[in-house]
Amino acid sequence: MEMKRANLLPEVLLLLLLTFTTIFTIASANSDQPETYIVHLNAPNGVTFDKPEDRRGWYNSFLKASTADSDVKPSLIHTYHNVFAGFAAKLTADQVKAMENMDGFVSARRDMAYKLHTTHTPNFLGLHRNLGLWGGSNYGKGIIIGVLDSGITPGHPSFDDKDVPPPPAKWKGKCDTAGCNNKLIGARDFTNSSGTGSPVDEDGHGTHTSSTAAGNFVDGANVFGQANGTAAGMAPLAHVAMYKVCDDIGCYDSAILAGMDAAIEDGVDVLSLSLGGDSVPFYEDGIAVGAFSAIQKGIFVSCSAGNSGPVNSSLSNEAPWILTVGASTVDRSIRATVNLGNKDLLDGESLFQPKDFPQDYMPLVYPGLNGGQDAAWCAPGSLKNIDVKGKVVLCDRGGDIARIAKGQTVKDAGGAAMILANGEADGDTTGADAHVLPASHVAYDLGVTIKTYINSTSSPVATIIFRGTIIGDDSAPAVASFSSRGPSLASPGIVKPDIIGPGVSILAAWPVSVENSTQTKATFNMISGTSMSCPHLSGISALLKSAHPDWSPAAIKSAIMTTADKLNLGGQRIEDERDLPANIFAIGAGHVNPSKASDPGLIFDIQPDDYIPYLCGLGYTSTQVGVIVQKQVTCTEVIPEAQLNYPSFAVTLGPGEIKNFTRTVTNVGEANSTYIITSVALPVGLDLEIGHAELQFSEVNQKLTYQVMFIRDKEQKPEAPYGEGFMLWTSDKHTVRTPFSVKFV
Repeated sequence: MEMKRANLLPEVLLLLLLTFTTIFTIASANSDQPETYIVHLNAPNGVTFDKPEDRRGWYNSFLKASTADSDVKPSLIHTYHNVFAGFAAKLTADQVKAMENMDGFVSARRDMAYKLHTTHTPNFLGLHRNLGLWGGSNYGKGIIIGVLDSGITPGHPSFDDKDVPPPPAKWKGKCDTAGCNNKLIGARDFTNSSGTGSPVDEDGHGTHTSSTAAGNFVDGANVFGQANGTAAGMAPLAHVAMYKVCDDIGCYDSAILAGMDAAIEDGVDVLSLSLGGDSVPFYEDGIAVGAFSAIQKGIFVSCSAGNSGPVNSSLSNEAPWILTVGASTVDRSIRATVNLGNKDLLDGESLFQPKDFPQDYMPLVYPGLNGGQDAAWCAPGSLKNIDVKGKVVLCDRGGDIARIAKGQTVKDAGGAAMILANGEADGDTTGADAHVLPASHVAYDLGVTIKTYINSTSSPVATIIFRGTIIGDDSAPAVASFSSRGPSLASPGIVKPDIIGPGVSILAAWPVSVENSTQTKATFNMISGTSMSCPHLSGISALLKSAHPDWSPAAIKSAIMTTADKLNLGGQRIEDERDLPANIFAIGAGHVNPSKASDPGLIFDIQPDDYIPYLCGLGYTSTQVGVIVQKQVTCTEVIPEAQLNYPSFAVTLGPGEIKNFTRTVTNVGEANSTYIITSVALPVGLDLEIGHAELQFSEVNQKLTYQVMFIRDKEQKPEAPYGEGFMLWTSDKHTVRTPFSVKFV
């Protein structure tokens, strides 16, 4: 689908966003055709570059040497010096080959594209004005969040700088558009190598994610009058810097690396990336490589897990130095209740809530009964030969057709309303969309109920009752069906995702009015995705960094994970999309609890060099590890993945097998405190022994180490290929939960 942005109607903008799933397959290179390559270099021993132009001159020496026997002139696109030493350039395969024997050359890989993966959520997460973490962290004042996305909308009220101080003296960034202030302190475009592009958002995605992370307080925020209230990001007084790396072509690795390189140089504290690609080894993953350079500088990196759920092993952004964020529901819905002719009332959702929709029953039709699969999906043009005029039309979700586009098809054919039914894989996850006609999006089981009713009578009828904003669903949070699942392919010994956070029907800033209104600059929209959950965690991380400036990125991640919630508002285990308890590969450590994360008691810290033996243990060569850690490495020390000092475990065991691991915890609570194991949950076929089951601390920042022995029973058969459980350390004030997964082989 070609994305053209000029003069788009708001509903078309939304449609494009919801269908923006562009991903590119890199074909075998033609040796004569130039493509964008990302080239990694290591400066020869003793060579240093005092000036940027010296480094650039060295980079250009590779381009000059590559053209000796070529008529095609290479062109430099981006240069890097923070994420790694190297550059991106248009090169032929032969030109790349000519570089390989030059001193300092490490590797080259072709560019690839990634895909782009709130009025109530602060309260839902326990953030309240002048209380708790918001008060304790000063609302994130002085923290800089760098967002890599599709751009931003300067002048939107969410980016007003009321009560926001000037940026700290360390800030070295710049703003390449009008409208920057103490809130929006930087805005640059990396999608155009000529430097002439604009960082202004023409898509909406970047505006939405930026305001979710750090939007200022905006009273009276709503869409179609729904979800009315005061909008605020997670860190409402933090600074925002936008690095535009996505355009209508895609989010290219070379641009993402250039954005990360600049953000590190500029002095950001947190990086937020609501985008990702397929699983690849970390040394081939630009986001993983750039993120490692960021954490070496103390910058926290939060990334979306991806929207390919509920399929197993569908994750993006799996590196253990990244916080990988899945998506959950919130306790608010914009209710649209289907009223069937048999008096069944079935609750669904729609952001468009017409006040004058007739409550008299209308004929109900399911085009999929006789019209084939396209008609069942309400694909464009599929209803031309089906009589839907004045009727309520049931459409199945699927077919790579945006939800709003299905409604447009029904509207174009003369339909009066649409019921959108989830497929089985979509489960219970529904969205409040800005539909173009009266509609209700219902869960899979309710769709089955509606089809059963249609088949039970010769004259099925229905209408939709629009009930508006409803708060108080005690089944929230639940894991969104689309949220990508583990286990990780790139590193099976690390549990991913790490955490889940709000990502369904999130209200945040938008460049234009989805109501076709020109009366206000306070334009908002509701969309869903792990793209929305990621900036929630980015903003929360900014609050934690403000409250605890001495914490490392790994310490912040640990605090978030060990304090996460496992129960919903109703006191039951958090569920997945099929009304079943969510497993560890859907939920990770659990649902974020910001206030608890600010006072975790113990943390599992990891220093950047601690990842080296872990990476060697993945089977990477010394050169491949060097690409990630940006220094020469010799893989003399190797550790299993599960030995990394991570706040969770992922273990593989054969019958009768025993494995030992150690963990080191740092006391960040009371100086004199004692922690004991108060609870251990085990799957069938597994036993656990914990050495030093009591940890006695006498000072803050004291470290203690304990051992954990995983023991698989030789005879007892496991109930499933994977099992899971947890260990709970408890003191007088704190509980520290460490989850684990076990693969039975």
